[in-house]
Amino acid sequence: MSKSYQAIVVGAGPAGSSAALTMARAGLDVALVERGSFPGEKNMFGGVLHRMPSLEKIFPDFWERAPLERHIVKKGVTFMTGESCFSTTIEAGNYDRPPYNGYTIFRPSFDRWLADEAVAAGATLITRATVDDVVRKDGRISGVSIVGRSGQLHAPVVVAADGVLSFTAQKAGLRKATFDPAQMAVGVKALIDMPREMIDDRFGLVRDQGFANEFVGCTEGVRGGGFLYTNYDSLSVGLVFHLASLRTSGKTPYDLLNAFLEQPQMAKMVCGGRLQEYSAHLIPEGGYDMIPELVGDGILVTGDAAAFCNATGLNLEGINLASHSGVVAGEAVIAAHRAGDFSRYGLSSYKKMLEESFVIKDLKLFRNAPHMLHNNRIYQEYPEMMCSFMENIYKIEGAPKQSVTRQFLKSAKEKVGLGKLLADGFSAWRSL
Repeated sequence: MSKSYQAIVVGAGPAGSSAALTMARAGLDVALVERGSFPGEKNMFGGVLHRMPSLEKIFPDFWERAPLERHIVKKGVTFMTGESCFSTTIEAGNYDRPPYNGYTIFRPSFDRWLADEAVAAGATLITRATVDDVVRKDGRISGVSIVGRSGQLHAPVVVAADGVLSFTAQKAGLRKATFDPAQMAVGVKALIDMPREMIDDRFGLVRDQGFANEFVGCTEGVRGGGFLYTNYDSLSVGLVFHLASLRTSGKTPYDLLNAFLEQPQMAKMVCGGRLQEYSAHLIPEGGYDMIPELVGDGILVTGDAAAFCNATGLNLEGINLASHSGVVAGEAVIAAHRAGDFSRYGLSSYKKMLEESFVIKDLKLFRNAPHMLHNNRIYQEYPEMMCSFMENIYKIEGAPKQSVTRQFLKSAKEKVGLGKLLADGFSAWRSL
């Protein structure tokens, strides 16, 4: 196999397919290379896809056209201990009409649809093709080689969109060969079948409405958190762990996940469902400080390969950043093609456009958030403090009550310590 194209995209995830779609719509001959037997086959995701203005611009009827599950109208955060929990929920009426604020999706369906749209626009999809190296000519990247196949694919530019491990970016010398575990997370998920009517009744939903809930204090002291998202007729329930913290804990992800599902409050939510599958996935968690070199001679890096994931704990964003960065990468390649310059300088508009977009601006704004999330008290002491505080407020003992302020300070002193509370509050203020 040896063929030439005007551009090669490695990885048919949201970033890669968005890049290929953008370039194909402009008339470029694009190869979209995917190691799975179909796009999305090797992806673990059952979660929230936040608004994607870049794709909504390409597809004005995006929410009707894409394979989406439910649109999110309710968002909750739960502080949890072994015996109790305290939840807050927001339900906004303007979330219940298009353009929706977010959707639950399944990556295999969504990724396949987006890649098919790229193919319909003129891109060539090559599946079961694992890139093992880049091809160089005159000091520039000029293509890729495929494992187990003779020959190579050639193009004046390669877009590396092959996920967090991105061997393409590594081979091109744009990122290190090893990762800092402090900048990585691992997610584990259980998919639980449940009748649609039961989901609607249990979570107070109608029509195609959905509910997204994050949990703190559910990881037995390991840095991380939990999630529950409603699909049409299933629940996606799981945990995300800080990789270094998980490794030092000696605990296994699936044991922690099973304990999470058996926690009394969670057990009520999943009762009546049937476990369908488990899955796991590596996630870039380092934020802005984890971003590698994005541009080289004949190559761009985008999506998870570029660490475009915002894991601040306020909103967990990844696919929307990946897709937008893919569109921007495609636009940069189109500009380079018109100028006939695929050097680092000729592709530099990619970085400029990214820096002007929400992708880099948001990652830079929350640059210190990943460091704040390394505070172990967030995952045990603070959930215990919040639950204790709310329990004391609602407890009836036939004795005079203390003021809310005194109740809060009492719980803070017992569970965290007032000095640590003030220090953590200052640290959080500086980070956010």
